[in-house]
Amino acid sequence: MNTNYEISEEVFDYLVVVNPDALVAKDVTRIRQFIATELGDTKMSAAPVHVALFRSAFPERFQDDFVDMLEDVARKQAGFAIYTAKMDALRHADGHNSVFINVANPKPLIDLHRSIMQAFELKPQAFKPHIMLARGLQDAEVNMVMPLLAQQIFVRSFNCHCFSLLKRPTSGGKYERVKDFVFGDIEHMVGSLFNYAAA
Repeated sequence: MNTNYEISEEVFDYLVVVNPDALVAKDVTRIRQFIATELGDTKMSAAPVHVALFRSAFPERFQDDFVDMLEDVARKQAGFAIYTAKMDALRHADGHNSVFINVANPKPLIDLHRSIMQAFELKPQAFKPHIMLARGLQDAEVNMVMPLLAQQIFVRSFNCHCFSLLKRPTSGGKYERVKDFVFGDIEHMVGSLFNYAAA
């Protein structure tokens, strides 16, 4: 009997993110709750707070290779500070809108995104780091919340010394943490003790 057929594998949605500290996450959640209350939609305030760096979907058997490549990226990376700024909205090609918090100093995150893309031998893409507040909004909903948000400046900062790999089935569900990758280039970390060790 010939059993030479392909078994369809479950494909997972993998997401690489930078997580802000608990204080910033709490403040972002508070803004999301305000938007949710204004629009009468409670789902959006429950999503995890992060800056998304990279997303890809593939079968779980490739996960170990993916983890190895991310470990290599993290090993060469030094820590940096992230500063947030104003809140903004963007209209997508499908007619829906996103509302998000801008990163005031995007260069370190753009460089980290580029390092991940290079590790996977992918062409660099335009990348605008941000923290999502709400997505899939209609024009009328954006017009309702943006005048209130645009007046406020969300000035916060947090130190970035790692990124995380999350995954969920492509069919949907919550993301689960696979692994945290701590940056290995401690020598070049701003304010590092290693800078004074040779003195």
